[in-house]
Amino acid sequence: MKIGNLELRNNIILAPMAGLTDLPFRKICEKYNPGLVVTEMVSSKALMYDDQKTKNLLNMNGEQRPISAQIFGSDVEAMKYAAKYVSKIADVVDINMGCPAPKVVKNGDGSKLLLDLKKVEEITKAVVENSSVPVTVKIRKGWDNEHIVAVEAAQIIEDCGASAITIHGRTRSEFYTGIADWDIIKKVKQKVKIPVIGNGDVKTPQDAKRILEQTGCDGIMVGRATLGKPWLIEQIQTYLKNGEIRKITNDEILQVILKHIELEIQEKGEYTGIREMRKHICYYLKGLPNASEVRDSINHMETEKEVKNTLLEYFKSINHIN
Repeated sequence: MKIGNLELRNNIILAPMAGLTDLPFRKICEKYNPGLVVTEMVSSKALMYDDQKTKNLLNMNGEQRPISAQIFGSDVEAMKYAAKYVSKIADVVDINMGCPAPKVVKNGDGSKLLLDLKKVEEITKAVVENSSVPVTVKIRKGWDNEHIVAVEAAQIIEDCGASAITIHGRTRSEFYTGIADWDIIKKVKQKVKIPVIGNGDVKTPQDAKRILEQTGCDGIMVGRATLGKPWLIEQIQTYLKNGEIRKITNDEILQVILKHIELEIQEKGEYTGIREMRKHICYYLKGLPNASEVRDSINHMETEKEVKNTLLEYFKSINHIN
């Protein structure tokens, strides 16, 4: 799969997820060979105001390429600035026009842009003109059922020079509830010539095969399903190639968690790193025997030693995976 002049290893892309797809998690996913990873979304205004916390979200030190950096905003000047800034460090600039979070849409950003197609055009054009790398745009089906604009928005985005479009098959008003509408992805794919990446409800390798077959999309973006299961990226690829799904052992799960803890602490220090890891550990342990007690106790722990010892004891006590 190609995005502009950039050739990807494969067509499985790790979605941007605020507070989750930080540098340590992206490095964990590297082992499972995604075609592309996307940073957490960063505010174009915060970049323009030189906010250090925001710049830290774009840390890509020692990371496997290619990497896409996702920016959001509705202020054209700020988006121009962000496009210039980000295209110096990333391989792709992605514009977020899909985020449903209230704190994002209240400023007219994210999926709120889908209510103003003129603004969609203005922003896409501005970012394309100010970026030195390919530009992609992530959209939703629309704002709500009265405003299903994905096809029209995608055509505008293509006309403005974007190199690919990702579409999440839900409206903003649906957030992440209900079932993603893959038909809208198919409709977009039929109307544009640039690559279309399907997103929404790809939870298993079988889902990945189905979305490709049903929509004809060029690539798949996986997000929430990789939390606690980064190996899903690899499982999808092997399943698409030969119909096989590699079983993940308890030992592999343990090793991945321990490595993830180390990376978080390396990046953020023990105090913050352990707190960040709590949510990830909850995901990793989901579905394992008697995991709730371990999760509860880890949620009150503050040191690397405590957490690692608890995990080692727990994994010693179980010997099979559901």
